[in-house]
Amino acid sequence: MADAVAAAREVVNVVIRAGDCIVTLLPQFGGKVSSIQIRGKELMQAPLRAITPRTQTMGFEAADASGWDECFPSVAPCEVQGAFGRAQVPDHGDLWRVAWERVDSDTSEQSITLRGKCFSLPLEMERSLELQETGKGWRLSAHYTVRNCGKTEVPWSWAAHPLFAAEAGDQILLPGTITQLLLEGSGGNRLGPHGSVVQWPVALLSNGTHADLSMVQPPETQIGDKLFAGPVQKEEAWCTLLRPSAGLRIKVHFDAEATPYLGLWICYGGWPDGPGPKQKCVALEPATAPHDSLATEGPWSRMLQPDETSSWPMLIDFELL
Repeated sequence: MADAVAAAREVVNVVIRAGDCIVTLLPQFGGKVSSIQIRGKELMQAPLRAITPRTQTMGFEAADASGWDECFPSVAPCEVQGAFGRAQVPDHGDLWRVAWERVDSDTSEQSITLRGKCFSLPLEMERSLELQETGKGWRLSAHYTVRNCGKTEVPWSWAAHPLFAAEAGDQILLPGTITQLLLEGSGGNRLGPHGSVVQWPVALLSNGTHADLSMVQPPETQIGDKLFAGPVQKEEAWCTLLRPSAGLRIKVHFDAEATPYLGLWICYGGWPDGPGPKQKCVALEPATAPHDSLATEGPWSRMLQPDETSSWPMLIDFELL
């Protein structure tokens, strides 16, 4: 562990930029996007704890729980079995726990390609990010490729995990055709039990009252809910966080064929449990499945054959209001 700490201290953060937008990455800490700043305004959830080396078994709440990580090959901890044997996938997957390597030419100030390798299953992910100025603001383009490095077929699932800072008065916008979400979990069961169908945007709470889920609430409400939309159609493959206080519209676009689900994590002081700092964020999470656990099988389940790859894009537009 001492060697890991020393190595982590020696690695310099990587920055890409375009005009007044600066994106900071930490290759040694899961390829994390630790910061996205526009004109000095931080857009990502701040670390709840110091960013330090992770173990293969620690819970996500035991780390910094900030920024943007990749949840792969599962979000929830689970056990899966197959021709590869039996695998224990840890909380939020493998990749936020391991050092990623840079695999591009190292010369561009506006793009970066990193690769991370899983340990629970023989899988690897390569993610390229490119930042550009647009007529309305900035666009961060992500392109993903995953590969089976093993000798048998392997299951996998993925969800992006960008934790965008949010405050009361901000608003989550989904396509008007999306009127119901599937509940993965809700702090205190305020939206009901796991698997409930929840109306969007105005939902019936378990106490008999209603709440507009699209409106960000203050942290004293202690809300922590995870929901899924999808499978979505091509014209529905977007979601937006409107941030008037920051003067920005954050719009995520994804591929309805390759990643047809959208996870939505809304946390206003409701997580982690116990004492200490809490998240105040909205995570807009394109995903391959409508469940956090890789072990929950269905028509969304994915398999990769030996040396087979799968690729998909994701775009984030940061538009000035």
